[in-house]
Amino acid sequence: MGRLHLECAQLSDKGMVRTFNEDSVLCDRENGFFILADGMGGYKAGDVASNMVVQIIQQKLAESTPSGSHDDCEARLVGAVTSANSQIHKAARLNRDFEKMGATVVLIRFHDNALSVAHVGDSRLYRLRQGKLQALTLDHSLLQEQITLGLISAEEARLSHNRNLVTRALGAEADVAVETHRYEVDDGDVYLLCSDGLNDMVSDEDIELALSTLAIKLPLAAEVLVQMANDSGGHDNVSVVLVRASAQGGPDRVGLAARLFGWLKR
Repeated sequence: MGRLHLECAQLSDKGMVRTFNEDSVLCDRENGFFILADGMGGYKAGDVASNMVVQIIQQKLAESTPSGSHDDCEARLVGAVTSANSQIHKAARLNRDFEKMGATVVLIRFHDNALSVAHVGDSRLYRLRQGKLQALTLDHSLLQEQITLGLISAEEARLSHNRNLVTRALGAEADVAVETHRYEVDDGDVYLLCSDGLNDMVSDEDIELALSTLAIKLPLAAEVLVQMANDSGGHDNVSVVLVRASAQGGPDRVGLAARLFGWLKR
């Protein structure tokens, strides 16, 4: 497909119930990686944890460029995430105010025509390809384990009061198991990283509809997704990172979007 051109948008909101935003997001187009972390631990502590995740991973990944092999890229992602885990765990032990802090994370990095993903917890990665939305991660949560075992259905899980019980989180233990995957990237793919504040409030079908309709203009799509979560109750912080991958030298989608929306305003 040739060298990838990446466009991105990000948005984080405290929602309609919480008084403080414990999510953190980061887009680094130059180095081809994108991070979303959802903090846990109550007022301030969750914010500290999610910020530590983003800052530590950014520093680790910006220090070097992957060789292009999946194994090398995966090792760098895992190393960055485990480093964040160790530092959060240590900080929680040394400071009583941060005793129970932790965070979930979903992290992607583009290399050649592929995408590597690393995640811990229930923050998700979705891909929109040719109008179809697909979840590329499975939550590390009690509910997901029950779904996998066939004990409850996905619809029953959406109505459960145990949606936020994660089975893995950064900072909870000295060591953490980081799940990784690799995917081939197609021209026009749109990737969505989100905290559970989005998918707990908005169904995958509605996320697909919004992205399919608005993916040509990523900042607007991000605003609409956050608004949909808030209109549905906004019970949690809600954060999204959107990334569109296209072949270098392909259609100028930004220019096409500007012309389209300019025409609609006439």
